[in-house]
Amino acid sequence: MNIPAPAQFPAPEPVELTPEILDRARGTLLAAACGDALGVPYEFDPRRESNPQMIGGGLGPYAPGQWSDDTEMSICVAKVAATGLPLTGGNAPDRIGANFLDWLRDGALDVGIQTRAVLEAAQEMGRGDISDRLTQAARDYAAQSGRGAGNGALMRTAPVGLVSLGSRETTARAAIAVARLTHADPLVDDSCVLWSEAIRHAVMTGEIAIRPGLDLLNPDSAAYWSAVIDDAEAGKANAHQNGFTVNALACAWQAVWGARGLSGEAAIREGIVGAIRLGSDTDTVASIAGSLLGAAHGASSVPAEWVSVVHGWPGMTATEYADLGEKIVRETQRRVLPSD
Repeated sequence: MNIPAPAQFPAPEPVELTPEILDRARGTLLAAACGDALGVPYEFDPRRESNPQMIGGGLGPYAPGQWSDDTEMSICVAKVAATGLPLTGGNAPDRIGANFLDWLRDGALDVGIQTRAVLEAAQEMGRGDISDRLTQAARDYAAQSGRGAGNGALMRTAPVGLVSLGSRETTARAAIAVARLTHADPLVDDSCVLWSEAIRHAVMTGEIAIRPGLDLLNPDSAAYWSAVIDDAEAGKANAHQNGFTVNALACAWQAVWGARGLSGEAAIREGIVGAIRLGSDTDTVASIAGSLLGAAHGASSVPAEWVSVVHGWPGMTATEYADLGEKIVRETQRRVLPSD
């Protein structure tokens, strides 16, 4: 990572939470959840669905409109972020880790192979801080399997992009800290930094861009990812292996890029549907794409017929999940506002 140490970059700037920024913060989580629920029925289905519907089923199986592990794990992060705690240290990583383990025990219908292995290994360790056990289990999994770069960390970046609207460096550090609870691979770090920064930028400006985050990476990594982004914009993302974090980001960016000429509801609808049309890990890619589309266009642009039916663990509606997005930015801004 090409991110300076905390002492070397300025404290996050306070941000004026305008109605537009609040709408976009809500939209980040709302559109991500809708993308997840819309993609659920088609996950790893060899058929390419051109007109996806929220019919449920999938690998869960899930009820119509029910979100899956992508949103469920994001909620584990969002609940801690909504307290205003910085995700880069203190007891926030332990609280997120505890939420992950509670979810695995009580709410998980479908869990990715890598994520399940890491969570179960951390449980079996039995002693020590939860975050330490998780990060050690993630390192062990990567070392033993040689395959530590799954998309299970990237899929839960939606709330991470909201935790420090006034600091791209703090956002990047939060992205890495949350990712490493289950994934120990530099490509995972990079993908989460790029997408979290893209979300932060979109919430602040209403603009969709991913290249501005490249300078947060090491120069060699930035060149690699620039080529990945170029291929995605040329329609060359590898959808057949989008369980890999690089391909998941590429597919999500290809879908978002494909909706670049649209705005509002049309952009969110086309971008999410375009992600599902790519196939393979449809709910995850559509959720990742949805988070950035919602961050740019706002909750007010998410199709109402989606919002009315989307729901899931732990007994939340889509609107209640969007409320968490607003609470995250309000509470984290309260923390950085100067005291009288």
